This record gives sequence, C-alpha cells and structure tokens, in this order.
Amino acid sequence: MRPYHQVAIFECGEPLMAIPLELFAVESPHPYEKLGAPYGDRSPYYLRQSVIENLIQAQNYLELLRRKWRIQIFDAYRPVAVQQFMVDYSFAQAVQERGLTEAELLPNQRQEIWQTVYEIWAVPSLDEKTPPPHSTGAAVDVTLVDDTGEIVNMGSPIDEMSGRSHPDYYANKDDPQAEKYHAHRQLLQEVMLKADFQRNPKEWWHFSFGDQMWAWLNNQSQRVNPVTARYGRVL
Repeated sequence: MRPYHQVAIFECGEPLMAIPLELFAVESPHPYEKLGAPYGDRSPYYLRQSVIENLIQAQNYLELLRRKWRIQIFDAYRPVAVQQFMVDYSFAQAVQERGLTEAELLPNQRQEIWQTVYEIWAVPSLDEKTPPPHSTGAAVDVTLVDDTGEIVNMGSPIDEMSGRSHPDYYANKDDPQAEKYHAHRQLLQEVMLKADFQRNPKEWWHFSFGDQMWAWLNNQSQRVNPVTARYGRVL
C-alpha cells in the first residue's frame, strides 16, 4: 500500500482516447514495446480525455516560455500486464547489474532489489482499490525536447532506479551542470503544474491528473475541501 491508496476512487467513466501525437515529441517505437511488453490491442499512447486536454494546455504554456520546445511523451496508458512485465524486467536488470543471477540471490539481497524496484515502479495490482497509476489512463511520463529537436538533459534517464530520479536531487548543489539539470526539471514541473497536473515526489518525469496520487498530493497541500480520485483502472 502506498499513502495515496487511501484515497477513494469515484470512477467518472471518461473514455481513453488517442493522444494527438502530432502536437508532441514521441519516441518511436515505444520503449516498452521494443522490450516486448504485452500491450495486445492496447496502445501506450492513450490517456483519459481530460488528461489529454490538460497535456495540450501544458504544451501551449511551454511554447510561451520556450519557443518551438516540445513535451516528449515517453509513456502514458499502461495495462496491468505491461506493469507486471516492466516490474519483472526491472528486477532482472537490477540483478544483472549487481553481477548476480536470480538463482543465487540470498533472501536479504532479493528483498533489497525488490525495494529498489518498487521505489520507482508501482505494484501491478489487480485490486480495483489500488490500481497502478498508469493503468488508470491518468498518468504520463514526460520530458522535454528543445528547439533543435534534442532531448533536454535532465541529469538522469527516465526509469533510472537511483536517487537521481528524485525531482530535487540536483537542487542546492554548487555545480553549474547540476544547476542546469535542476532548472530543466523545474521548467518541466512548471508547465505541467500550470495545467493542473501533480508530480510524483520520487520521479521527475511522472505526472498525473485525476488519479489517486493526484488527489493525495492535492490534499497534502490543501487540507480544506479534500478531493477524491475520478479515474480507476482501465482494463
């Protein structure tokens, strides 16, 4: 259970819709599809209708601040089966990076690796009360592309399982490069929050609107008139 799972979901029934990709930058083919993630007849480039509308607002605001810059969509809707695939993939990668094999893992090593994985990845839960954020069609992983078409350096890649993924990792560091990374992350946050998104406290790239995490973060900042989640899991 994560803290945001305490938030009640009152599904509004808004449909998943195709993101108008011509308005954004996109990695093609999709990074998880390249790994073999089982999307079936589902597309990773779908979101709830209101989430898409807000994402377009964020793109328009970005253009006011940085002419010809684009929001790049890394990932959006993610079926629970894909969530499970990526959790398992990330666990296997973490084992390999430690120079180990799964068969030789000691219980404490296995536990440590799973803790690292779940710092970044939501549990692929099938419980309707605890859906992974991306499985609601209300969460999106994004970065920025500059006016030359280059991906803006944020100081760490999306999905990196380390402290560098924390949004404020580079804050208050006396280093010009670190200051630049932090400024880029702050710009991304500014345009997304301007469009009513909330940012995952542990991931600089993850933003949501209308799901449990979004509601929980809103309620942390304003205790009066708490909000509930409007989007649950989409099968």
